[in-house]
Amino acid sequence: MNIVILTGAGVSAESGLGTFRDVDGLWTKYRIEDVATPEAFARDPDFVQDFYNLRRRNCAEATPNAAHFALARLEAELEGEVLIVTQNVDDLHERAGSKRLIHMHGELLKSLCASCEDRLPLKGEMPTSPCQKCGGGPLRPDVVWFGEMPYRMEEIWNALRMADLFVSIGTSGNVYPAAAFAQDAGRAGADTLELNLEPSEGASDFADARYSKATDIVPVWVEEVLSAS
Repeated sequence: MNIVILTGAGVSAESGLGTFRDVDGLWTKYRIEDVATPEAFARDPDFVQDFYNLRRRNCAEATPNAAHFALARLEAELEGEVLIVTQNVDDLHERAGSKRLIHMHGELLKSLCASCEDRLPLKGEMPTSPCQKCGGGPLRPDVVWFGEMPYRMEEIWNALRMADLFVSIGTSGNVYPAAAFAQDAGRAGADTLELNLEPSEGASDFADARYSKATDIVPVWVEEVLSAS
């Protein structure tokens, strides 16, 4: 079996990392236009860096939860292939043990040179020094901002076309192109399943769905898949 899994902020929320679009989500506390666009970085880079430095500290304090560990177990034990495509920029999937992973929205723990696009692992706060490779910069978080194209999209589309099952976990279903993944996988012949706290905006695109906390439903679903394989 070939499974492609999309994960969103709802998976990391139970580890203490804030979601974005809930009633008390990040976008109710910060304006997207102030912290998550290239224009915001050009206008006030210090404010943008402070926002991501705070998120990086929060990420360091968080730990993977039962959903992260269950997905890592699925990858390790399934007789088939599991690919996790995550919209999350934290490293909780990696710390739980997942290996086949695409960060379509980038990674908090990497810096990106705005001049030469060199990427480097990042611990702690973003350095204010010039890029080590080109001597230019400025350095910015290696995250996809609004108006920018998500990473590795061709690889993701190919994986969706080859999938036997597409599963969406903890996503709002209103951010494209990820919001179209269920339709794309379904058209290619895959079964589709939504695991979410509540129906997403794209819930009608899925053939099956279960609703509860990720830490409750993901381990149960993984156990079912492994028992049936």
